[in-house]
Amino acid sequence: MNRTSVTSPFVPVTPPFVPRTLVRRLLLGATLLFAAPAVAPSPVLGQAAQQAGGSALADTDLSALELRNIGPAINGGRIADIDIHPENGNIWYVAVGSGGVWKTVNAGTTWTPIFDDQPSYSIGSVAIDPSEPSTVWVGTGENIGGRHVGFGDGIYKSTDGGQTWRNMGLPESEHISTIRVHPEDSDVVWASVQGPLWTPGGQRGLYKTTDGGETWRRVLGDDQWMGVTDLVLDPRDPDVLYAATWQRHRTVAAYLGGGPGSGLHKSTDGGESWRKLSTGLPSGSMGKIGLAISPQNPDIVYAAIELERRSGGLYLSKDRGESWEKMSDAVSGGTGPHYYQELYASPHRFGRLYLVSNVTQISDDHGASFRFMDLDTKHSDDHAIA
Repeated sequence: MNRTSVTSPFVPVTPPFVPRTLVRRLLLGATLLFAAPAVAPSPVLGQAAQQAGGSALADTDLSALELRNIGPAINGGRIADIDIHPENGNIWYVAVGSGGVWKTVNAGTTWTPIFDDQPSYSIGSVAIDPSEPSTVWVGTGENIGGRHVGFGDGIYKSTDGGQTWRNMGLPESEHISTIRVHPEDSDVVWASVQGPLWTPGGQRGLYKTTDGGETWRRVLGDDQWMGVTDLVLDPRDPDVLYAATWQRHRTVAAYLGGGPGSGLHKSTDGGESWRKLSTGLPSGSMGKIGLAISPQNPDIVYAAIELERRSGGLYLSKDRGESWEKMSDAVSGGTGPHYYQELYASPHRFGRLYLVSNVTQISDDHGASFRFMDLDTKHSDDHAIA
């Protein structure tokens, strides 16, 4: 049954623009959160601002702003992915792990489901074409290792802002983790495909199209167990890519969350060929890996790596992936990294990282230490991770 659009239960405000590189795939306790006033704004303040030509806002104490639930995840489960229009910060597309795709045109005040007529309800990735923002890509099948996860039936494309959709292939992928569109060529798209959870085979690995999705080629991965769980592009040169592979398998009685197929790989020719990276990285089996690249200095690449028994670490490379050093033991997610492992580098502050899951950990020193983001900011520095 199709759902209707919903309205958030708070006083609407015009939020500040939030960079799409930061909120993309924001996973905050299975719901979207945004700064909203705890109480209705004072009409007196509004009148003063109008009389002063808006200058009163600059002198306003904004400490009352707090993160509030704005949906739409109550019935849909985890927020799997987010992308924001590159030219209009009010337009967001939100992929829900068990609830389709939602769109807002007013920065989260109201939401409309736009994928309910398609066969798949579980979504792993959504991506806007940066050079043609009316074109939106959706990868079906949430990319986690939980036994309850839904699977998808391939990758979809809309050329009218999500009004209509066309299945563009990869029907046996089941779980698509990341979609990247070439910043200058809309025909070139990379899809990170994790592949089936319960069985070997299917379609898994990194797939590339050079004709807008009409045909796909696998350029990384294998036929059995090794899928691709994350992909980042060098903003200076989109032919330089970093990919994280993930070997995992679940049975009714057990879960194998890593293996020799997990690792980091680099390409300098647009993904046509790959080289596995190893210097300074863990020598044993790795699990799920999240990647980020510094917007201020793209020579710096970060990796959040799951290791054995829910342990892990934050690794940094200063030389475009050629060598790595461990910065800390930080690991994503209280329920296990296989659910999340989302890593972002701040576009505003050099060295600030966000390790996002059902909680968000923040580092201001390239991952050497982390603190938990607390909705009560008075205590946000009370929790530290060595």
